[in-house]
Amino acid sequence: MIVAEKPSVAMAYAKVLGATNRQDGYLEGNGYLVSWCVGHLVELAPPNIYDAKYVKWSIADLPILPERWKYLVSASTKKQFGILQKLMNRPDVDSIVNSCDSGREGELIFRLVYQQAGCKKPFSRLWLSSMEENAIREGFAHIKPSTEYDALYNAALCRERADWMVGINASRLFSCLYGQPLAVGRVMTPVLAMTVVREAAIAAFTPEKFYTVDLELTSGCTASSRRIPEKNVAENLLEACRKEMVATIQRITRKEKSENPPSLYDLTTLQRDANRLLGYSAQQTLDYVQSLYEKKLTTYPRTDSCYITDDDEEMLEVLTEELEGFFDITPEDVDEAVPRTRRTVNREKVTDHHAILPTRSMLQADLEALPKGEQNVLKLIIARTLMAVSKPFRYLETLLTTECAGEEFTAKGKEVLEEGWKAVERKVLADILNRKQELTALPNAAENECGILNAELKEGQTSPPKHFTEDTLLHAMETASADSMPEGVERQGIGTPATRAATIEKLVQKGFLERKGTKKTKVLLPTDKGKALITVMPEEIQSPEMTADWETKLLQIERSEMEPETFMTEIQINGGAPIVIAAEHYAFALLGCVNGEEQGRLTLMGGNLTERFTWWNGALENGDKIRVRVVETECPSVPILVRKRSWEDLYERYEKLKIELRNLGRIE
Repeated sequence: MIVAEKPSVAMAYAKVLGATNRQDGYLEGNGYLVSWCVGHLVELAPPNIYDAKYVKWSIADLPILPERWKYLVSASTKKQFGILQKLMNRPDVDSIVNSCDSGREGELIFRLVYQQAGCKKPFSRLWLSSMEENAIREGFAHIKPSTEYDALYNAALCRERADWMVGINASRLFSCLYGQPLAVGRVMTPVLAMTVVREAAIAAFTPEKFYTVDLELTSGCTASSRRIPEKNVAENLLEACRKEMVATIQRITRKEKSENPPSLYDLTTLQRDANRLLGYSAQQTLDYVQSLYEKKLTTYPRTDSCYITDDDEEMLEVLTEELEGFFDITPEDVDEAVPRTRRTVNREKVTDHHAILPTRSMLQADLEALPKGEQNVLKLIIARTLMAVSKPFRYLETLLTTECAGEEFTAKGKEVLEEGWKAVERKVLADILNRKQELTALPNAAENECGILNAELKEGQTSPPKHFTEDTLLHAMETASADSMPEGVERQGIGTPATRAATIEKLVQKGFLERKGTKKTKVLLPTDKGKALITVMPEEIQSPEMTADWETKLLQIERSEMEPETFMTEIQINGGAPIVIAAEHYAFALLGCVNGEEQGRLTLMGGNLTERFTWWNGALENGDKIRVRVVETECPSVPILVRKRSWEDLYERYEKLKIELRNLGRIE
């Protein structure tokens, strides 16, 4: 029995295996049964399944830390699960092949179904990077033992359960504290915080005017002064230049420079380019490239590598030659001693899958029949493949420095020496780029002096930070906490290439982010709801540090360098950390109302006390929580809460604090 992740993939497997007899929810034939999941058929049970009391959200019931995890079949996929369960337990099925997507989540999807179905039969693993028929045949001829992927499954399971604990407990805790529903996630909250911080920086930005004096020289170029903050100083310089009308050449420097070809695509860089050049969202790009993969036109898309292994280098050489013939591209002279594909090879930077490549099957496909979005994404992948094996772009940069009225003026020019990879980009992506290569060479200045044809004053102003686009937000997610990641960790930043698009979409769907702008250029802005959430979140929850730490440890689990139990124990001990931090945060807020010294500590935890308290107090009162009253008296002698304490200890201290404050007349 073969279990794929999606129906379309199952069809491709069935065709190769000869299982052509279509049944309800599966295919049969040639001794094979081929069926499919529909994403996550089996999901973690909600808290109320463990205890009915969890239907009501109460701070006293936290943290919720299941001793034995329970799972439920998704209501929308019960039928397909039932089909899989029946097939797995058929007497004529002696073994099963996990053919779900070749990654962490694909491993989890299959094994949860297998376990929920009560199956005990042996299973193995199909691991593919391409859906071409020859690759499928090769994969089935070399089925992997399931035990080789036990560590990958353990990492996926730890990620899922830890996310559940943090999300459930933190969301309930902060919702109870602030008297309104708040959704908190390990990944979503730091991403949302990035956008809120960026918008705050834009709002706080004060533009500063500056002035430059531009000289149009008889040599045929324009030289500009430095930025001058004071208008009168710039006007005086302008007047002096108009009097002199001659500029003295100080120096001319010419330097040959080059830009190496870009690397092959991983998923994130493909999503960024598709957003920047085509206006596609990260999710749209993922959907397009997933469809191309299933149509056998590209290799596996959910990869975090921009390289191939040395085992794939010969394949890339052949593919490159065929692509050049397909697009009528004549490669420039290359050094035969060093294969042009060599710079794309780095086995150490290939984890589960190599970079995204077009397949040889693509060369025989009717590309015009593809939807426009798929056509465009495929063009990007083809262009990037050819660019990556092309020669560097070489140009001559000239810097002319002149002097007039005691001030330096400079002019820059560039002259193309060798187009290299930019020639490929221009030819393959002409309709997408819709722009010309514009480099202006400086004319030769043979004399020591140049006449000034015209001098003018120009006004400008400093620019605020730019709003996040999906391109720039993906980059920020990719590089977040990079300094905190140990050397050699492949999965840096917030989330993984496979999940970043979904994170952005969830924030939009939940009303925390919104897209604004034109069809091609949209920015991502936090809503009032999103700003409010980040306002009440402690800095520790907003920081990507937790994700960085998790990804480091999950990678160690994948490599069998860390026991899953060790990781899960840490998560449980720390409450998840959000619970401890939030309880601490609440106590600081109470203390801050009666003790000015604590106001500084609270501010460090994220937010202005006065603004926060005015809004928060009303929310608490309306939500029938305790009502805090500000009084100018000394703080009670309650020990300040510290991190790394147990939830029970924190809650006990919190209750004692409330009693003491109430006895002293500080809360009602």
